[in-house]
Amino acid sequence: MARPRTPAFFMLLSLPATAMGLALSVQVSAMSWILATRYGLDIHEIGLVWAAGPLAGIVGQLLIGALSDRVWIWNGRRRVFIITGGIVAAISMLLLPRIGDISSALGLASVIGVAVAVALALDLAVNVGFNPARTLIADVTTEGAERTRGYSTMQVISGSFGVGAYGIAAMFGNDALITVAAGLVVLFTLVPALLIAEPKTLAAPQALSPAARPPSLGRIAVAISPLWALLVYNLYGFSLRLTGGDTSGYIAEILCAGATLALVGHAFARPAGADGMFRRILAASALCWLGVQPIFVFMVSFLQDRIPALDDEALGQVTSLAFLSLNAVAAVAPLMLGPLARAFGAVRVHVSALCVMAAGCFAVWFFAVQPWHLYLLMAVCGIGWGSIVSLPFAIMSSHVDGARMGLYMGLFNLAIVLPQLVASLGIAQFAATTPDTGLVFALSGGFIGLSALLWLQLRSADDRPA
Repeated sequence: MARPRTPAFFMLLSLPATAMGLALSVQVSAMSWILATRYGLDIHEIGLVWAAGPLAGIVGQLLIGALSDRVWIWNGRRRVFIITGGIVAAISMLLLPRIGDISSALGLASVIGVAVAVALALDLAVNVGFNPARTLIADVTTEGAERTRGYSTMQVISGSFGVGAYGIAAMFGNDALITVAAGLVVLFTLVPALLIAEPKTLAAPQALSPAARPPSLGRIAVAISPLWALLVYNLYGFSLRLTGGDTSGYIAEILCAGATLALVGHAFARPAGADGMFRRILAASALCWLGVQPIFVFMVSFLQDRIPALDDEALGQVTSLAFLSLNAVAAVAPLMLGPLARAFGAVRVHVSALCVMAAGCFAVWFFAVQPWHLYLLMAVCGIGWGSIVSLPFAIMSSHVDGARMGLYMGLFNLAIVLPQLVASLGIAQFAATTPDTGLVFALSGGFIGLSALLWLQLRSADDRPA
């Protein structure tokens, strides 16, 4: 197939990532609600189940990303991974409402083991497909405005189906959502993956030498240095939970925060050099996701505390409508953010969107005492969310070797999954003990605001086409 640049082509190119995003929407909408209302899991147990996903992301996106750069199967690098991820994700989604049945059939006294296994399978499948789906956009588009259009279109299409997912959940319930989404995930991975022709030769970005040498393990370790403290903390947190150690107190969290800030500062203080811009983008993104993930994980707990009159059914409905508001705005935001990025620079526009989201998070903490308050403020946050899931990928992909885009996309994903683990292991402990779970939104606003400050230091990246 030729490489047309029509709107239909960009829409087709967006569908594999849309499928993976739809699977994540099901997880966000349904998993915490199912675990809290049907199986009575406590907030720290729900956080542990959510921790399985980022753990799968570390292995899945990094390994699959590097592997997909090197293989050629079914006339493509990314195709086999996109199809496999979509099929396994659909099966895992269908298992979510049946966690209790599976646990009973296995003779287990608690559902948490099966819940972790199903969540791990779902996230591993999503991560197997997500990296190749995002990387495919960079593979078949040229650096600059066309690539920004590719990722912006991805977010519009993905966000639109995410809105539909939350709408189905709000009107018909999470069980209906799971059934519909499973079918769409299979369709959206199979059809585009088979129709889109992948290039056999991948070009390096304009600023890089096409003969750039493969990154060594040492160079990779330096490239992800802003994330070292988060990685160590997550290993520590998992070891405590597996051994039943004392998780009270916040000494480890304080040390992790201090070390992370020091490493981030070091990344920005050093000359850019090889991988320097990537390292800085990684640092800015990590702090952003430290703010984003608690919103998804602890929304149900926030509503149980802030609006205790909600019964289980109403709780699920309000949660779905809140995320619908967030994603409805995020779905259309790239239609505005894309042209603004071309006019003023992608980094500058991203900073502005993050500031809006940070303000929205603080407003939730201060003012959200009724469902409609939450819907309105989550819509405000949607401006930043729409930018987070589109612009950073276009910016990052313009600063790395295109022939190793899968590897770098996997490394970039560490800035998402390691903060997600910190949210599940560390922030969950805080959320379980604080008398006001609204403080979780204050933490989110603070982290997103810090991320905006870091992105502000990257304005030189706007000199590159985007």
